[in-house]
Amino acid sequence: APPRPAPTPWSGFIHNFTAGIVPGPYESRGRGCVCNPWRGRGSLPAVMSLPMLQSNSGLMRRILAHFPRDLSLAFAYGSGLFGQAGHPGPTNNMLDFIFAVDDPVTWHTMNIMKNPRHYSFLRFFGPKHVSKIQNNYGAGIYYNTLVPCDNRIIKYGVISTGTLIEDLLHWKNLYIAGRLHKPVKILIQNENGKLQAALARNLKSAVITAFLMLPESFTEEELYVRIAGLSYSGDFRMIIGEDRSKVTNIVSANLENFQRLYNNILQDCPQVVYKQQLGKLELDKSPEGQFNQLMALPRTLQQEITRLVDQPGKNRDVEEILLQVAQDPDCGSLIQQSVSGIVKSSSLTQSAKGILTAGMRKTVTYSTKKLHKMWRGWRRKSSEHFC
Repeated sequence: APPRPAPTPWSGFIHNFTAGIVPGPYESRGRGCVCNPWRGRGSLPAVMSLPMLQSNSGLMRRILAHFPRDLSLAFAYGSGLFGQAGHPGPTNNMLDFIFAVDDPVTWHTMNIMKNPRHYSFLRFFGPKHVSKIQNNYGAGIYYNTLVPCDNRIIKYGVISTGTLIEDLLHWKNLYIAGRLHKPVKILIQNENGKLQAALARNLKSAVITAFLMLPESFTEEELYVRIAGLSYSGDFRMIIGEDRSKVTNIVSANLENFQRLYNNILQDCPQVVYKQQLGKLELDKSPEGQFNQLMALPRTLQQEITRLVDQPGKNRDVEEILLQVAQDPDCGSLIQQSVSGIVKSSSLTQSAKGILTAGMRKTVTYSTKKLHKMWRGWRRKSSEHFC
């Protein structure tokens, strides 16, 4: 086995911002197996919830009034709220929401009574069946799409609070966790300490993962493109159904929002020199630095790396495998493949589930809109190329 790197000034840091969360298999408070490259800020950045125009704030309140109130977290995201370069203004796009609920059966019971037309034929099987489909298939989220509401078209996903925390901490599906790597508007957030800590940890995990895929020196925009692209890596919809320039369009139109979301995290990380005025960063790419970053990755991502690297029958210790990866010149490529493996699986199963939850008519309509958007993006890129 390769020699273990010498301790570094940051190798003793543990995930103190996840206080109260039970360690996973690859975490150990005593041995310090999960290293926290930050200096202990645990609270969710205030900029997670970005200021909105007063008219939009009123619209959000009116839309939320249509739904049962028992939400542990509600946020709006996507092109209906935040602009994308080269696309029509947000008012022309569908509004996307995520609702986290402590008790999916109770919530769906009330919502089916209040908004039965939001659901496909599955509502006739009852809220317990709807909740079972939500929790047991795909990425653990149930979407109702193309819903008319307050003169806008909306899509909303319902996820249990426990499933959301699991995804934020461990990237089990990297589905909603990936949505939260990008600027969102948090509309409701209760005082659930585990959820708040998980939201903060998810952002830090995104930065660590992006660091491992970037060179020693890079721009702030390149970092945010890496972060924003994590949840699209391996997603089959980026080949069929999405504008392939989507990630760069998101970042270029929302650079200031990304800066506000990640500024404190970058300022607090001792492994990077953050030249804020120049918009540039310099990273410690030594094997020691990369090893500590690898040990701080979410559990599922560590498992994917192990699956790719470990030879059949060897069953080596995770720490030993990550130590090997830290010294591999292709470390960034391995991280990219591992992230893609998580996203590919969850995007396929969730999309298949979407046919049932949306119904065939809405599925065809929604898919047609996505293909049209992809075609517009392709035509725009072609025209720019020839100009």
